[in-house]
This record gives sequence, structure tokens and C-alpha cells, in this order.
Amino acid sequence: MRPGKSTIFSVFFFLMGLAQTIVLTVLPVQSFHLLGDVRDVSLVYLGVGIAGFGGRLAIPLVVRVVRRLGALILGTVSLCLSGALLATETPIGLVPGLVLNVFAIACFEIVLNLCVLEHIARAELGRFEAKRIFFAAAPWTFGPWLGVWLQANVAHWVPFAISAATACALLAAFGSSRFAVERAAPQRSANPLRYVPRFFAQPRLVLAWVLAAGRSSWWGMFQVYAPIFAVKSGLDAETGGAIVSIGIGTMWLVPLWGWVGRRYGIRSLYGFGYAATGAVSVSAAVLMGAPVLGAAVLLLAAFAAESIDGGGNSLYLRAVHPYERGEMTAVFASYRDVAQLVPPGVFSILLTAFDLPAVFVAGGAMMLGLAGLTRYIPRRF
Repeated sequence: MRPGKSTIFSVFFFLMGLAQTIVLTVLPVQSFHLLGDVRDVSLVYLGVGIAGFGGRLAIPLVVRVVRRLGALILGTVSLCLSGALLATETPIGLVPGLVLNVFAIACFEIVLNLCVLEHIARAELGRFEAKRIFFAAAPWTFGPWLGVWLQANVAHWVPFAISAATACALLAAFGSSRFAVERAAPQRSANPLRYVPRFFAQPRLVLAWVLAAGRSSWWGMFQVYAPIFAVKSGLDAETGGAIVSIGIGTMWLVPLWGWVGRRYGIRSLYGFGYAATGAVSVSAAVLMGAPVLGAAVLLLAAFAAESIDGGGNSLYLRAVHPYERGEMTAVFASYRDVAQLVPPGVFSILLTAFDLPAVFVAGGAMMLGLAGLTRYIPRRF
């Protein structure tokens, strides 16, 4: 039996997830070891976020020039080069390696999202989002810990090699699929900057973008600062990787949260998820004087945050107009770059005067504020 479209796309996202997560915890831990200070790590991630934002906005132009398959090839090459630079374990290779990693993942994400919007019916997007996240659960559960374990017990370059090999597998799978052949599309301006003001003039798109940016910011905070917390508090890097893996591993419950969203509405699901995540994050900061207890409460916060993924990006997918999905998807996807840009900037300032728990207080306060915005989600959602 020929697999359905949603299954094929879910496999693509599985491969992208493995390429990304096998180095997810390796990168902040390596940055901390090379730089020696949490504030300096925040400043590096701030610079990487700025470069990543510019690179992401250029991807629609790349797609128009070299098509989607060409953009995927560019992303694969970038990820391979990123791994080679990061495997040197030097400050010189750190920043360009991180920038190329962000650009590569952005290429994969935008190309795959464009294909999803073209081939998955709008009425099925909610179910597809839950299925996509469920397929990605395995790499996001085991990848963060496995990368650190391989680096500590096999060789430091192994996670980067696996990431590059998985990206090549994704390229081969996509290139051999029927989705590599694009449908004809109306010729429109290739300049994505033209669509930025148009995007932010539409309240439903803005709401979807702000909520997605907040969700991504919290997970970015968790993925970067939870392993650093483990190392600073006397736990080892593998424990930090395990914290991230277990926390993200709650995404196995996404089908359940997706059902809750369909049963009670995305508005109710998001309201609960953002509020609970904010409250527990602040509690985790208070308890960080006890490493084991602090780590346990961080995992509880991750459990609450994962409930938000039950709705995925369905708010955006239901709001965007089909005729401008390319450029609008690039603008919407910039929430990831903003999530990599703004929090490190804020945290670098906070860490000048406060210790690491201040990061989680700020993250929790942000999520509590976003919980208030969920009341603007249409009741029919």
C-alpha cells in the first residue's frame, strides 16, 4: 500500500528532527565550555539569531531561483559544513558553525512547510500537525541526550557526522518523492521584505506569530539553559542532555493534546498551556538551589509547555492566504529566529546582574503574559 501524503511528510519531518536534535544539547554545552561564561553564551546566540533572521528572509528568493530541491541541497551542504566547523571545537569555528546550522534548519523547515501547504488540505492541517509532531517525538526525545553521550563515550565529532548523514538522507528521500516536482505558481515578487508589513497588518497572522514566538522562545530557553544549569550545579553534561530529552520527550503526548484541542478548542488548550508553563517555570527558578529538585520542576514545566504543541501552528495555517503562502511562510517562520534573537539579548542583560534562575523567572513571566493573549483566539478554534 502506498503511504499517504501526511505519512510521507511526517517521515521528512522525522529526518529533519534527527538532524537537528542530535546536536541540540551538544551546541550550548560546547559553547559554555569554549566561552566559560553563561552571559557570553547568550551574546553568541544573540549574534547567531540576527544572522539567522536575515538568512531566513532570503530563503524564498533562493527557492525561486533554484527551486525547492535546490534550496534543500543548499541546506544540506550548509549543515555538513556547519558540522565540520563545530567539530574543530574551537572558538573560531563556533560562531560560523552555529550560523550555518540555523540557516540549514531554516531551509529544511521552509521547504517542507511550503510542500505541506500545497499538498495537505486546509481542513486536515490540524490532524496533520499532531501527526507530524508525533513522528518527530523519537528524535526529539532521544537526540539531545544521545548526542552528548556519543560525544563523551565515542568521539566528539560523531554527533555532527550523524546530523550531516541524516540531512543527506532527507535530501535523498525528498528528491526521490513526487513532491520534488512543483506545481505551477503565479509569478509574484521574490522579495520577502515586501510581505513583512502585509503580514503584520493582519491580526490573525500577528497573533499566531506572537504565540509561536513565545512558545519557541520558551523551548529555546529550556534547550540552552537547562543543560548549562546541570553543568553549573554539579550535575554532568549527560544529565543535562537527559533533562532536555525527557522534557522534550513529553511530545509523545501530542496526539492526546491534539484531541483535547479538537474537543475543547485550541483557545482553551493554549490558555491552559501558556499559563501552566509560566507558573511552573517561575517555581523552578525558586527551587534551583537544589539541583535535583530544580531539574524535576523544569521537567514539569516542559510537560506543561508540550500541551501547546497539541495545536501546532494550525492558527497560522488556517489564516494564511494560499496565493501568498511562500513569502508569508518565510515571514511567519521568522518567529524561530526572533525566538533565538530576543531571549538571549534579554538574558545577557539579566545575567549581568543576576544568576541563572533569573532566566527562568523571565521565561515564566513571558508565558503568563502570552496566556492573556489567548483570549483573542476566535472561539470557533
